[in-house]
Amino acid sequence: MKHLFFDLDRTLWDFETNSETALNILFDELKLGDSIRSFRSFHTQYKKINAQLWYDYAKGKVSKEELRTSRFDRTLKKFKINDATLAMKLGDGYVELSPYQTNLFPHTIETLDALKKEDYQLHIITNGFKEVQYIKLKNSGLIDFFDVILCSEEVGKTKPSPLVFQAAIDRANATKKESLMIGDDYHADIIGAEKFGMQSILFDPENKYKDGSHDWKIKQLDEIPALIPWIVKSTL
Repeated sequence: MKHLFFDLDRTLWDFETNSETALNILFDELKLGDSIRSFRSFHTQYKKINAQLWYDYAKGKVSKEELRTSRFDRTLKKFKINDATLAMKLGDGYVELSPYQTNLFPHTIETLDALKKEDYQLHIITNGFKEVQYIKLKNSGLIDFFDVILCSEEVGKTKPSPLVFQAAIDRANATKKESLMIGDDYHADIIGAEKFGMQSILFDPENKYKDGSHDWKIKQLDEIPALIPWIVKSTL
């Protein structure tokens, strides 16, 4: 095993915490509390709508532009606020603020540093948008750890498409056998990688998946270095 491919959001970069921080700032700045009873109710609605739109985007049902513009418009309409200008301010503000948040999962830096010292080549495969993901990587101190950074929109497909994984290993000059995928999304990262022919580690810090749902499951990133030799042995 030589090449380790990481997902970014919800695997290294703490998407939920960073997103909530940015939305809370915008909620206050745009005085949404004058029309919406609480940030919590706004955030809950937004998360549902955003998740559905990302699912539709992965299926090719909506464009990148539609995802970005309609998620806040739909959220505001849940509170009977029909204001396209306000929705646009939220959309623009979110894209400006959220990638500059720097919360990482525990042990991210230490784990990546340990893996680099063991001469693994580290890479990123993400479904996030290129211009945003690079900001996240730079501002959170991660970018220098990675040799290849592939955003799926460069391929025109999203994980779990095999075309995304193929593009990543081609750029890394790697083979399936010497590559390992690490991510939190069971469908996109784990099933996608394994159908493609790569081994994978499921990062499940909140224990969403039952034990036995995947052969290699971790709750903490610092479990990775000790786990890789066992994965290699299982393939011999």
